[in-house]
Amino acid sequence: MATNRTFTMIKPDAVENNYIGGILKMINDAGFRIVALKYTKLSTEAAGKFYEVHKERPFYGELVTYMSNGPIVAAILEKDNAVADFRTLIGATDPTKADEGTIRKIYAKSIAANAVHGSDSDENAQIEGDFFFSKLERF
Repeated sequence: MATNRTFTMIKPDAVENNYIGGILKMINDAGFRIVALKYTKLSTEAAGKFYEVHKERPFYGELVTYMSNGPIVAAILEKDNAVADFRTLIGATDPTKADEGTIRKIYAKSIAANAVHGSDSDENAQIEGDFFFSKLERF
């Protein structure tokens, strides 16, 4: 059963390129309500824990380094069918294959530097949101 919340991160490349405002505007314009928002920087250890599901994949070390390289913006978003609708809004992981008008088509540099993270399931949205936000930080 679909829930109405998802999790996202604006990744270090997009933060460094001053895309926070543009990405948040696209999120708001798509009908998402921001339930929690945090500007922070992941330590190498925290990035490793967050992406632990990918630990056996060849890109894990590079991903952890990249995600701990600079500040990120973490957010919990709310909307009916949030996970699926947000995945549509962000577009394909490879920005060259992303649909026109999607966040990644507009703001991503490459598959690795793809501007935003979006939860791939309701279960992961809950886990990922809980990683960054206490219950007191959600509105």
